[in-house]
Amino acid sequence: MNKPIDQTKLYGLSHIFKEIVDLFTTKKLPNKILLSGSKGCGKATLAYHFINYVFSINKENSYNIKLNEINTENTSFKLIRNGSHPNFHLIDLIEDKKNIEISQIRNMINYANKSSFNNEPRFVLIDNVEFLNINSSNALLKIIEEPNENLFFILIHNDLKKIIKTLKSRCLEFKINLTFDQSIYTANCLLNENVFELLNKDLINFYFKPGDFVGLINFAKENEIKLHEYTLRTFLLFLINEGYYKKNYFVKSNIFNLIELYFLRILHQSQQKSKIFTFYTKFINKINYANKFNLDYESLFMEFKLNVLNG
Repeated sequence: MNKPIDQTKLYGLSHIFKEIVDLFTTKKLPNKILLSGSKGCGKATLAYHFINYVFSINKENSYNIKLNEINTENTSFKLIRNGSHPNFHLIDLIEDKKNIEISQIRNMINYANKSSFNNEPRFVLIDNVEFLNINSSNALLKIIEEPNENLFFILIHNDLKKIIKTLKSRCLEFKINLTFDQSIYTANCLLNENVFELLNKDLINFYFKPGDFVGLINFAKENEIKLHEYTLRTFLLFLINEGYYKKNYFVKSNIFNLIELYFLRILHQSQQKSKIFTFYTKFINKINYANKFNLDYESLFMEFKLNVLNG
C-alpha cells in the first residue's frame, strides 16, 4: 500500500496539514488551493488526508487528528479507494498520455454542476496539473472562477513543469519542501525498513523524495533485484540492457533523473568537464525534443550507454 490514495498515515507534513485544517474549520479556506513541490514529496497523500478529515467529521471511524491517521474502517476512505464516493472527483494524467485531456475536464464540469450528496462538501482533486494543455487549462479556469457552493478544488503541481500564471494566481498555494533527512525518515516509515540497508550508497540521490525511494525499492522487490549490489553506473546499464525503460512505469518516469545524477557525478570527478558538459547539454536537448514530439527513446539510451556508461 504505497500509493497516496492508500496511505493511512501522514509523515513529515503535519504542520501544513494543521494549517489547512485550521483554515477550513474557521471557514477561511479558499475553495481553490494549490499544493506545489517536487514529485514524491507527499502532496497527494496530504490532499487525501485532508479530504478524509473533512468527509469523516462527526462520522463513525473518523480521522485521528492527533496521530494524522485515517481509520481504514472509515466509509469515505473505502469509497474513495474504489472510485465511488459521490462527493469526490479525481483527475490525473492517464498513463502513456502526454496531457490531461479536455474530455477529463468536461467530465469534471458535469460533476461540478450536480448537487452535493447530503449537502456536504465536495472535492475535485487534480493531480499533475502541469500536464493540462491550453484548452484544458482554459476550461478549468472557467469552472473554478464560478464554482458551486461548498465545492473545493485541490490542484497538485510537480515543479518540473510550469503551470499558467492565471491558474496559479487563482489559488492559495502551499509549497512543500522536504530536507534529505526528512525524505529518508518518511521513506523508512512508509517501507517500515531502513533505506540505507537496502541501497548501495552510490544509488542514494540527495535530491530523491520519499516517493522516489519507495518506488525504487518496490520496483527492485517486484523484480527480485538486489539494489545493494549495484552502483549507479551498473544499475543504469542493467535498466537499459533489460529494457525496463520500455516496460516499467516507475523506470520510465525516473530513469532520466538517474541519468542526470550520473552526469553530475562524472562532471564532479572528471578532468574533462567542458567536454562532458557539452555532451550533457546536447543529450538533455534531445530528451526534451523526444518528449515534445513523443519520439522513441531507444537511440538515446544506446547513445548514452555507448558514449557515457561505456565511454
